[in-house]
Amino acid sequence: MASTAPTEMPVAAAEPAMSEPVYFNRELSWLAFNRRVLEESCNANYPLLERLRFLSISASNLDEFFMVRVAGLKAHQALGVEEHSADGLTPGQQLAAIEKEADRLLDDQEEVWRTLQAALARSKVVVIGDEPLDKKAEDWLDQHFREQIFPLLTPQAIDPAHPFPFIPNKGFSLIFELKRGKAHMRELLMLPVAVPRFIRIPGHEARYIALETLIRRKTEYLFPKYELLRGGAFRVIRDSDIEVEEEAEDLVRYFRTAIKRRRRGRVVRLEIEPDMPDGLVRFVKEGLDAGTAIISETRGFIGMTDLAAIVEEDRPDLKFTPFDPRFPERIREHGGDCFAAIREKDILVHHPYESFEVVVEFVRQAAADPDVVAIKQTLYRAGKQSAIIKALIDAAESGKAVTAVVELKARFDEEQNLMWANALERAGVQVVYGFIDWKTHAKVSMVVRRETKGYRTYCHFGTAIIIRSPLASTRTSAISRRTPSLAAMPPSCSITSLVISSRRTCVSSSSRHRECELSC
Repeated sequence: MASTAPTEMPVAAAEPAMSEPVYFNRELSWLAFNRRVLEESCNANYPLLERLRFLSISASNLDEFFMVRVAGLKAHQALGVEEHSADGLTPGQQLAAIEKEADRLLDDQEEVWRTLQAALARSKVVVIGDEPLDKKAEDWLDQHFREQIFPLLTPQAIDPAHPFPFIPNKGFSLIFELKRGKAHMRELLMLPVAVPRFIRIPGHEARYIALETLIRRKTEYLFPKYELLRGGAFRVIRDSDIEVEEEAEDLVRYFRTAIKRRRRGRVVRLEIEPDMPDGLVRFVKEGLDAGTAIISETRGFIGMTDLAAIVEEDRPDLKFTPFDPRFPERIREHGGDCFAAIREKDILVHHPYESFEVVVEFVRQAAADPDVVAIKQTLYRAGKQSAIIKALIDAAESGKAVTAVVELKARFDEEQNLMWANALERAGVQVVYGFIDWKTHAKVSMVVRRETKGYRTYCHFGTAIIIRSPLASTRTSAISRRTPSLAAMPPSCSITSLVISSRRTCVSSSSRHRECELSC
């Protein structure tokens, strides 16, 4: 009798060892991204001033990171919220890791600045420190200080009768410990925001001096007959995040209140000079109520975002060759008439190789055209001087039905957008303030025009982020590199930035365009 072979039980596959975490931490991943920005400033193939621009951008990014993301974690920590991130870290653990990595990034920024400063000096772009200058330069600086800077300075004694003043976000201050006879005193001096951080000394050679350096060279004007014992410099970064509450009854009023409250946000980061005495550091921390703030001891230049001012130096040999985008030829073939060109065939405009001016001209022509009856436009970051806003106002004042969707959640542009919304409403534009749960980021225009066979709708649809920056104007890969979600977009989105089309309906011209709209 044949024996039956024993049935083998299936063996469960062993779970793979978790040698690496499943998720990246969001905040540490952002710091890694900013390190890649900083690495651009180390690229020896780039012109010097462009490398300095990248250094300034990385510093500005780090400021915003502390103002928003670190501030949010600090708020959770203060409220006792112990919710774990996707990678399993508590707010406290994330803050500890952030502080360590941010300090490393700051050290690297300072190293890059020292390298660039030396290289710029060899190219006749000099940032002056404590070194002596020639008599002509010293005389000019002395006169400039007395006439243009000294009247704006207000030293403030800190004592029981004069408490520590409020210092705004990104505020840069100097503190001095003085002696006159037997009397000792501490004086605080906030750098005036109306004065540029860097002052250029006249002459063929570009010589710049930082405002705080000049003030320290001229303390005898500020404190005559006083002996300067010690001092230091510090810079404040405050919580500047605005969290939108779902139960907000009036979104506009909520944002107005939140913007005012943001100006007095708690201190999340305090940058100090390395040789600042411990007693003055404690004094500043107590005065700012910054006991929980992250203290960053800067070995080099405080507030590197201001180095962008030096990039404006007129040295084409130290910058990328300017790129001039082309204007779409088909519109030129129709004598500049956007509507005639679009009526013939939809137009694809690829930025930055083709000019964004075509979009501005499209809205301008719509505002001036007597046959246009309605214009609808989304607004995300319109800027301080906007041709689009002016065109919408002109259209409303000429009797056209104009609607603008203004996004209030444009970080750090909320106040500017509220100002534009008020100006639009005064002109008769119907203003809609977007959605609480969503952010209106797409660049969309819709123009309804009266024509022979009835109304025709002309649409401009921006299928990606429109970037106006050195990257966008000089790097062929700027759009794909600066738009993380590009790979997930439909094919029509990945090859172009804009779709300008015309149809006799008031909706997207095809389901494919609708797919783009939903993706973006």
